[in-house]
Amino acid sequence: MTKHKPEILAPAGDKSSFLAAIAAGADAVYAGLKHFSARMEADNFSTTELAALVQLGKENGVKTYIPMNTLIKPDDVDSAARLLDRVAREVKPDGIIVQDLAMLNIAKQIGYEGQIILSTLANVSHPEALKVAAEMGASRVVLPRELNLEEVKQMADACPESITLETFVHGALCYSVSGRCYWSSYFGGKSSLRGRCVQPCRRLYGTSSRKDQPKRLFSCLDLSLDVLTKPLLSIPEVTSWKIEGRKKGPHYVYYTVTGYRMLRDHPNDAKIRKTAMELLELALSRPSSHSTFLPQRPFIPLDPNNETASGFLIGVTKQEKNGKPYFECRQELLNGDFLRIGYQDQPGHQTLKIKRPVPKRGKVSIPVQGLARLKSGTRVFLIDRREEGLVNALKKLETALSKIKVPAKTSSSVQVDLPHPYSSTERVQTLSLQRNPPRGKNKYGTGIWLSANALDRTPKPLVSKIWWHLPPVIWPNEESEIKQLVAYCLGHGATEFVLGSPWQIGLFPKDENLHFHASPFCNMSNPLALMELYEMGFTSAFVSPELSKADYMALPEHSPLPLGIITSGLWPLGISRIVAEETELMSPIYSQKKEVCWVRKYGQTYWVYPGWELDLGIVTKKLESAGYSMFLQITESWPKAVPTPNRTSTFNWDLSLL
Repeated sequence: MTKHKPEILAPAGDKSSFLAAIAAGADAVYAGLKHFSARMEADNFSTTELAALVQLGKENGVKTYIPMNTLIKPDDVDSAARLLDRVAREVKPDGIIVQDLAMLNIAKQIGYEGQIILSTLANVSHPEALKVAAEMGASRVVLPRELNLEEVKQMADACPESITLETFVHGALCYSVSGRCYWSSYFGGKSSLRGRCVQPCRRLYGTSSRKDQPKRLFSCLDLSLDVLTKPLLSIPEVTSWKIEGRKKGPHYVYYTVTGYRMLRDHPNDAKIRKTAMELLELALSRPSSHSTFLPQRPFIPLDPNNETASGFLIGVTKQEKNGKPYFECRQELLNGDFLRIGYQDQPGHQTLKIKRPVPKRGKVSIPVQGLARLKSGTRVFLIDRREEGLVNALKKLETALSKIKVPAKTSSSVQVDLPHPYSSTERVQTLSLQRNPPRGKNKYGTGIWLSANALDRTPKPLVSKIWWHLPPVIWPNEESEIKQLVAYCLGHGATEFVLGSPWQIGLFPKDENLHFHASPFCNMSNPLALMELYEMGFTSAFVSPELSKADYMALPEHSPLPLGIITSGLWPLGISRIVAEETELMSPIYSQKKEVCWVRKYGQTYWVYPGWELDLGIVTKKLESAGYSMFLQITESWPKAVPTPNRTSTFNWDLSLL
């Protein structure tokens, strides 16, 4: 046993998974509601259902945290406040997990007293950010999955006493940095920041060459820190080990929780470690890796030549003489097992529930769905199962759950106080953003991405006239360099800084002469989040480029800050810390639907760009009349190898952001 004992935090997307977490000995569960959850494809819970489960959890010593971690649109604020008010009174969770600054404001307005945990989507990615998070009222921060062990230690060393850290130890990895992915949204209005991601990164991509077969260039293996969790036991600031998987079933939850509980409680027992590893292998996950967690042995968690979908390979489809598909199972199948036939982007993809036991090498017929023809040789995976022991444990907890009486469902009439709008007296400004200083005379509002290279190429007298844009992500091992670059700018009279996240304000001294502007990467989308920025000392904000027309037009009405918007230029699909060896930078990459993208590296990050630009120029006058006063034009050099686009995008302007 160790003196430091982090909680094992289990996912639950439905009742059975919640009960499986309790049965496995989880210390805490995170479970989302039907609204404002970043995993909207999970079943999720009503407040009444969750109230009973939370009570059962408390009776078994299990805490519950509720993710309310989506981007909040302008017309969402009252709904979010009413829901949190009901949650606080009816469900009484131990904490909420949030992404949007509006939730911090709402929590204060309704008098919510539980823990406030900043989601990994909030992108608190560097040490100085933790101090700002603590000042904002957060009690815990979920670290980005991209951090290695040394960077976790750096974050821990910088932790204020009022804050603790939560780190992922197991589960799916996203290709893009959390909170910095717009891929699904750019391709059709289903935003990962709103919990609606359709996972375009999991699809096949190829080059223009006919010789090259399409590959899963951006589809990540799963994370499994398994035995590498032992060093985390010496970091007391890391108080929670998080298992990802709110779309997984109870089998996965039970085995992963049991495995990590054993690894935590008996880190030096070789026999128990071996058993724990065997349990994790039985969890029916995707192929897994330690990812980049060990700085001395980093592994890029991409295997483009192989499939990375979850489940245990149980068979391969064949066809009867009459054309009907079937397969012979390689292992015994149990009543209640769930199978996945093929991959999501393959014809005939479906899930199948086994309704009777099937012996090893037994034959299983597959129902034909729709017009999609299932090809012979399609792989079949076991993705969830109901062993007798697990079923009995769930039944026992179901009985206990049925005896719990919860208060009747209530309503809430909470209405939040919106900020007074900023009285705009400033002239409309057209601003620019580029990687290096332009030649010739510098125009007012010229923005440059802050980098050592850009500063080297900027004449010292011009440093003070430029709007310096900080990166959208700063890693712990980059913070020192960024501080030096900021100090150089300040030493040469710079006063205008556009911050890639709200937490980056912690890199600057308290100085009333400095002007801080929120970058579009801050994902500002509602008046309450803007109010939080105002109170932090921001001067203005560029709003999220994901919003729809209705959202854009409504936002200035209650904004306490002058607002800006991107009107033209390249906006990234996603920003990542990894790239596959097969990915050729600055070259065209094609989806199966012939959508073009390409990858460019800046510092420690890879930017995935679409093959066409964002262009809202046609609606600039409407935006100006709505109250926007800053229009940002982004310039990014176009690779010679990438086809010149014959189209532009208005992003979600004409869509309804789900």
